[in-house]
Amino acid sequence: MTQLKLSLLIAASCAFSSIAASADAPNVPPLVAKVLADMPVIDGHNDLPWEIRDRWGSDLGAVDLSKDTSHLPPGPSGPPDQVPLMTDIPRLRAGGVGAQFWSVWIPSDLKGAPAVAMTVEQIDLVKRMAAHYPNDFEMAYTAGDIVRIEHAHRIASLIGVEGGHQIGNSLAALRQFYDLGARYMTLTHSMNTDWADSATEAPAHNGLTPFGRVVVTEMNRLGMLVDLSHVSSKTMTDALQVTEAPVIFSHSGARALIDHPRDVPDDVLALVARNRGIVMVNFFPGYVSQERARWDAEVVAEKAREQTPPFGGLYIGQPDRAKVAFDQWLAAHPKPVVTIAMVADHVEHIAKVAGKDCVGFGSDFDGIPEAPQGLDGVDKYPALVAELARRGWTHDDLVKVTGGNLLRVMREAEAVSKRLRATTQPSGATIAMDGKK
Repeated sequence: MTQLKLSLLIAASCAFSSIAASADAPNVPPLVAKVLADMPVIDGHNDLPWEIRDRWGSDLGAVDLSKDTSHLPPGPSGPPDQVPLMTDIPRLRAGGVGAQFWSVWIPSDLKGAPAVAMTVEQIDLVKRMAAHYPNDFEMAYTAGDIVRIEHAHRIASLIGVEGGHQIGNSLAALRQFYDLGARYMTLTHSMNTDWADSATEAPAHNGLTPFGRVVVTEMNRLGMLVDLSHVSSKTMTDALQVTEAPVIFSHSGARALIDHPRDVPDDVLALVARNRGIVMVNFFPGYVSQERARWDAEVVAEKAREQTPPFGGLYIGQPDRAKVAFDQWLAAHPKPVVTIAMVADHVEHIAKVAGKDCVGFGSDFDGIPEAPQGLDGVDKYPALVAELARRGWTHDDLVKVTGGNLLRVMREAEAVSKRLRATTQPSGATIAMDGKK
């Protein structure tokens, strides 16, 4: 038995002591421990790098990831109501995490050269983070790297660019991001780019523009995974029509379970199955539970009703009265509970429509203000795996969802890249092509 497998089995056994006492699933803990030993979790999306930038000015000396960070006070740069961090090395180890895609997100309203520069800074931060903890992290760029690093009992660290605005409409910038280590790019974030529609802004392009289609083909050539989280349904279908490699949704759920545009509709899931892609399930409560999404919207509406500046609001200019009124509203409208079981429902629905070869985990930890009950940090993946095991998922099924599916997608994208690089030159297209008829 390798040191990695032994360590994961020990960690898993400790993590499952409470589950082991359950009379209805006495065999779940050993199964989950074996799954995580055979295939450690590969998570598709974690926003810790931005939190380090936002709270501590990118100073890695200001936060010790080798210790539990769940009770850290707010950073000097952040607001006093910041939520605790969801990620640190001890909890990654306890959660059976073998590889993590770190998001190098930047704000969606940052454009052009400043966006490119800030993205480079975030890529640099991820690399510095890996170098700062060399016994625990190592940068990975291929599926083979992930396997090798896991066997060395380290956590493979990968880079994902979370928004097409970050390339500044430049294929040269896209290529340089790949050379710097980025292995996926989300085509949009919360706002449209100049060449693709987002899920959360009014459509401007009816999906992908001609330049947007070139972006996808150039990503295929490079071997950079096309990430369709955050994009509109039309952008999803356009990208799936263009791509020659499997796509990913790095952190999305099933729209059949919650009617939110950030989740993936069933017709798109069917296309993902044909594409051999993967949907990595997001843990954000508002994308998991329809009841919670409705409550979130009602909170926004209530706050606007009470204190919308400059002229509206029942208690405009009266913060004390507004607080009392809002507290009374919260007491009458308690926050709906979102559970691990609901997240498992999304995993199962995606598996039902797209197949068990096309689903994984994409938590969005440290990019969300809270997580489902019992799934509030990177140490809790075993509980989600245990929930799926309780529902009848076999060892081989679980090995696929924890990481096997993502490794397969990466290998297939790498093979497509090798073929395209042998026959296709880097594209010289520019955004100006969208103005031509």
